[in-house]
Amino acid sequence: MDKKIELLSPAGDLGRLKIALLYGADAVYIGGQEYSLRANATNFSIDEIKEACEFAHALNKKVYITTNIVFHNEDLEGVYDYLKAVYEAGIDAFIVSDPFIIRYIKENFQGVEVHVSTQASTTNIESVKYWKKEGVDRVVLARELSIPEIAEIIKETKVDIEIFIHGAMCTFYSGRCTLSNYLTNRDSNRGGCSQVCRFAFDIDSNHDKKFTMATKDLNMADYITKFIDIGVCSLKIEGRMRSHYYLATVLSAYRKIIDAYYNQTLTPEMLERQKQILGRVANRETSTHYFTHEADHNDQYYTGRQELSNQDFLALVLSYDKEQKVVTISERNYFEPGTEVEIFTPSGKTVSFTVDKIYDQDMNEVEKACHPEEILKLYLEEEVEENSMMRLKVVEK
Repeated sequence: MDKKIELLSPAGDLGRLKIALLYGADAVYIGGQEYSLRANATNFSIDEIKEACEFAHALNKKVYITTNIVFHNEDLEGVYDYLKAVYEAGIDAFIVSDPFIIRYIKENFQGVEVHVSTQASTTNIESVKYWKKEGVDRVVLARELSIPEIAEIIKETKVDIEIFIHGAMCTFYSGRCTLSNYLTNRDSNRGGCSQVCRFAFDIDSNHDKKFTMATKDLNMADYITKFIDIGVCSLKIEGRMRSHYYLATVLSAYRKIIDAYYNQTLTPEMLERQKQILGRVANRETSTHYFTHEADHNDQYYTGRQELSNQDFLALVLSYDKEQKVVTISERNYFEPGTEVEIFTPSGKTVSFTVDKIYDQDMNEVEKACHPEEILKLYLEEEVEENSMMRLKVVEK
């Protein structure tokens, strides 16, 4: 274990980027306003990319930018000027899928890495060797590989390997979907995915049930130690359009697992708690998918599913007054006196308590918290940081 494994987070905008880095990500991947596969995310202007890089580099962390669409001729106009502008904004790596970009970046920009996107569907040793010859610094493997296959690729190629460990899975081959094009005229390979695989389709007039083919989410918490041992370089979370709370929760959980393993303090009980936390933040069932077995019907929803809205996130911490021992929060979901809660912080601390009295901004007592984004105050003995998050207490099984 010469080099500590990287925890890599998505960031759909500056707010999410800052949360991701504060809650334990070593690096973030973002999309610019061109050539990214998440065209429906807010994405970053050149000025915002510069601000993102300055914020990350001040924390000794990194920013990678996705330029991983499948290019058509019409997409080539302006691409070289865009690459130059992004490079000058300070990014640390380009994530690409189209081979023509690799050589151009390597010939024109010094000190920046090139990572091959999972969109390239790299699944074997010879393909990784090919990318290595082209000058690529890292390969993000296809999500359709098993752990033994990944271990063999690392052993035989000595190339930095990145893998997805958590979040949504594509029903098709590492994102190479054309169903979106046919049904909605939106090209998923050029940033327009309409998530057709999550639609519910009528079967025929004789069936009341809908046909679905949505894939369950990925959760590899049980295998993080294995990935470290076989030499994976980076562990990637999916979800540039996920909420601040989702990112904070998922990153905090994986950060604790990774750090505890390196510190030799990871226990079965600690791992189980983090798995419980991960399970509560998601609204879809999860699986290990191809990593541990040939994908089958247990990894899919075929005849409907329930995706219940998560109400655990209660408030965002805005500030803490040490003298008054008062925490100021922005409410997100309903709670009342007597609610058992916990606040988890960017530094990794968790403070559990039962809500006593709730006050408005002027310290007038209120009966309950029931207006999202209302500014409220609570007495709290233990100091907590700005950007900490309050949720329902996670009760261990």
